[in-house]
Amino acid sequence: MSLDWIYYAISWILLTWHSAWDAIGVPVDAVLGTNWSWILAIVFLVVTVRVILFPVFVKQIKSQRAMQALQPKVKELQEKHKGDRETLQKEMMELYRKEKANPLMGCLPMFLQIPVFLGLFHVLRRLDPAKEAKSLYGWTAEQFDSASSAKIFTAPIAGKFGSTADELARLGANGTTVKVIAGILVLVMMGTTYLTSRQMILKTGWAEDPQQRMIQRLMLYGIPLSLLVSGSIFPIGVIIYWVTNNLFTLGQQQWVLRKFPPLVTNKGVAGGKATTPGGRNPVQPAKSGGFLNRNKPVAQVPAKPAAPKVAGPKPGAKPVNPKKGPAKRQG
Repeated sequence: MSLDWIYYAISWILLTWHSAWDAIGVPVDAVLGTNWSWILAIVFLVVTVRVILFPVFVKQIKSQRAMQALQPKVKELQEKHKGDRETLQKEMMELYRKEKANPLMGCLPMFLQIPVFLGLFHVLRRLDPAKEAKSLYGWTAEQFDSASSAKIFTAPIAGKFGSTADELARLGANGTTVKVIAGILVLVMMGTTYLTSRQMILKTGWAEDPQQRMIQRLMLYGIPLSLLVSGSIFPIGVIIYWVTNNLFTLGQQQWVLRKFPPLVTNKGVAGGKATTPGGRNPVQPAKSGGFLNRNKPVAQVPAKPAAPKVAGPKPGAKPVNPKKGPAKRQG
């Protein structure tokens, strides 16, 4: 299946935003070693894609809430049909259908963004002044040459950490500068990728199911570490896209998590353990952070009144018979 339609779509959005910034009056020449009209075109490519996918993102959060609420029932089914995997799968699918929960919805926004990432990767990788087919995917020769020479802090957006000496020579770039800028951006990309996963896990809780917990750990640690290697082949423009996308995700998740807060029970976050990775109960107040709003007072349980103390007999006194009452005084 040809992916040309993706390349045409990405190119059209990128060129449209670049033309818009030129029309507004963003300087064509580099300022601080940066061609801002092309950098802003990449940034607003992210904004365009995320605005289009925002309804899907909200559905993802709602689906995650539904999945969390169903965790107790899922656990019951796992105990009931232990050893009968086929029946368990049928019962779970029936449960998801009845409660209108979709386990795959959590990954849908990420999957929908993969074609955009691959399309931008392909388009920027072509930005080589030696290319002859400059008008491919709707570009003009002038736009192609402008993008090929576009830089961020004197490093070309088409360059990458692993660029060869020949590639750097064709781009008119300094190898050390490209490696420094690309290296810094790769570290920022890793850090923001880690923060987006951590933000969601801390708000929704760690899964009780071992497989789901393993997936959470893979998302939290595995993907950022893999970028240390794969980031060396990404053009700088693609890394800018990834970092911008992560920052957008952090803000979007924060807004959605406030609008649709996690399900919290007296045992903690629904679908998660009663304690956070630090061992603190998320529904209890903490000295710093925590899930409770510290501006709201925590309800206090009144202490039980102490039982009245009964004075014992004085030394030397005769014991009192409860039936006869106190002994009469002789005299």
